[in-house]
Amino acid sequence: MILVDTNILLDVATRDSHWAEWSLQAIEQEAVKGPLYINAIVYAELSTRYASVEAVDSFIENTGASIIEIPRTAAFLAAKAYSRYRKAGGTRTGVLSDFFIGAHAVALDIPVLTRDVGRYRAYFPNLRLVAPQLN
Repeated sequence: MILVDTNILLDVATRDSHWAEWSLQAIEQEAVKGPLYINAIVYAELSTRYASVEAVDSFIENTGASIIEIPRTAAFLAAKAYSRYRKAGGTRTGVLSDFFIGAHAVALDIPVLTRDVGRYRAYFPNLRLVAPQLN
């Protein structure tokens, strides 16, 4: 069981010239180990690339991922991590989703498949990550 970060899915969806192959292989390797999950935050971020709900759903189905709800405990952890980030001088734009994804994985005690380890490491130090830098 693993939570897949948006950047991994976007690599595959956009056929990113640098990361698509690594991300697709990582998805396939993790799928063999157990279920792949995304949450509503990842769904929303991924949706920016598609014209319809059906197109997003089709892409997600093709990856083999399922959508899992974010529990309140994860929302609470995300808020606390974001608050620490802001107090440390972090900017307001474009980061709250990372805190929801990280907190969700912590609450479920599952790893995150990602290429972006910085914020996860800083604000969720015990979170297990699967990332190219860690392999």
